[in-house]
Amino acid sequence: MHSGPASNLFTEVIKIKNCAMQDSLQLGPLELQCRLIVGTGKYPDLETMKKSHEESGTQMVTVALRKIPLSGKGLKSIIDYINQSRITLLPNTAGAHSGKEALKIADIAVSLGMRFLKIEVMGDAFTLLPDPVGTLRAVELIREKYSSDTLFLMVYTSDDPVVADKLVRAGADAVMPGGSPIGSGRGIANPGNILLLKELVNHRVPIILDAGVGVPSDASRAMEMGLDAVLMNSAIAGAGDPVLMAKAMKAAVHAGRLSYRAGPIPQKLHATASSPSFF
Repeated sequence: MHSGPASNLFTEVIKIKNCAMQDSLQLGPLELQCRLIVGTGKYPDLETMKKSHEESGTQMVTVALRKIPLSGKGLKSIIDYINQSRITLLPNTAGAHSGKEALKIADIAVSLGMRFLKIEVMGDAFTLLPDPVGTLRAVELIREKYSSDTLFLMVYTSDDPVVADKLVRAGADAVMPGGSPIGSGRGIANPGNILLLKELVNHRVPIILDAGVGVPSDASRAMEMGLDAVLMNSAIAGAGDPVLMAKAMKAAVHAGRLSYRAGPIPQKLHATASSPSFF
C-alpha cells in the first residue's frame, strides 16, 4: 500500500473524523480519545443535539442532574437522545447556590450510580459567575463524604489561579476555569490568568476550559495554550447550524492539540529570515 504524503494526509483526516488523539486524556477510570466535551442545553430540538454530539466526536457530555429521570418509566427524556454506549454522562449541579445544595445533588448522583460530577455553584443569576467560596465549600463537603474512587469531581471555577489551587488542595480531580462568562462567546478574555492558573496547578489535575467559547479559534487557542480539554455548549447549540459547528469545533480542538504538541515557534517583535543568507 502507498505510504507517501497522500496516505499520511488520509490518516490524519480519519483521525479528525473520529476526534482521535495519539495522546488520550485520563479522567479517573475513563480514557478519552476526544478532548472536546459538550453540553445538552439550548439546542433547537433533541434530534439536533444528538446529531451535533455525533459530529463533535465527543465521548463526554454534561447534563443537569435534575434533567436525568430517577426511574426508567414515562416519556422520553434528554437521556434517550444520548448514545451512552459511546458517551459518558457528566451530570452537573446546575441550580446549586451553596456547598450544601451541591452535596445533596452529589448524594443523588451517587445513588444513581454516577461516577462523575461537575460542580457548579453560581454566585448570582445575572452574571452566572461561579461563587468561589460556595464552590470551595462544595468540594470540601463532598470530599468529606466521597473519595475520588467513588466520585470524580470536575469543578467549574473562575480564572483565578489561587482559587483553582485551593480547589485542587481540597480534592478537585479536575478544574474547569471559565474563559469568559457563560454564553458570552468572548473566548479567553484573560489568557494571562489562564496561563498563571496552569502554572500554579502544575499538572496535578487536568485543566479544562469551560464557558465563553464562541468560535473554533477560541477552542484551538485553549488547546494551543496547553489546556487538557475544552467544554462548550452555547457555541454549538446556539449556532445557525449546530451540527456543522460541532464538526468545526472538533477540527479546532484537534488542530490546537497537534499545534501544542508540535511546539510552535516563539513570538518575536522582529523578522527572522526563513532562508540563510549566502552573501
